[in-house]
Amino acid sequence: MSEPDQRLFFLLQRAAHQMRTTADRRLLSVAGITTAQLGALLALADEPGITQQRLAQALQQRESGITALVRRLSEAGLVARRRHPDEHRAVVLELTEHGVGVLALARPEIDRFNAELRALLGADGFTETSAALHRLAHWEP
Repeated sequence: MSEPDQRLFFLLQRAAHQMRTTADRRLLSVAGITTAQLGALLALADEPGITQQRLAQALQQRESGITALVRRLSEAGLVARRRHPDEHRAVVLELTEHGVGVLALARPEIDRFNAELRALLGADGFTETSAALHRLAHWEP
């Protein structure tokens, strides 16, 4: 029996791709959104009225990418943009009623997805993997 592959970066990339495509397919079917859009909606639910710059920081994305994402979410009626009360060049973002409803449709599917991962890895493996991924996500080499 051969040793398991230990090329961690390769395995993380492969696992992320598998999980993202599976989650995207499921989210599109139940809520009409992708995982990238879900991340933005969750960030806005957690911090209503944030700026695009703050959203980019929260999602660890470039502002140019966030601008396009916010435009698509706004065109879909999921996010409302309004002028920042203090900064004339900034806008603040909030979920619309439709955005709140779509997020409510998505949450059970994400819960099911996480339950499947927990069953695949076992409760301890799920907790340990989550902790290890958290450390990697916040690693500053």
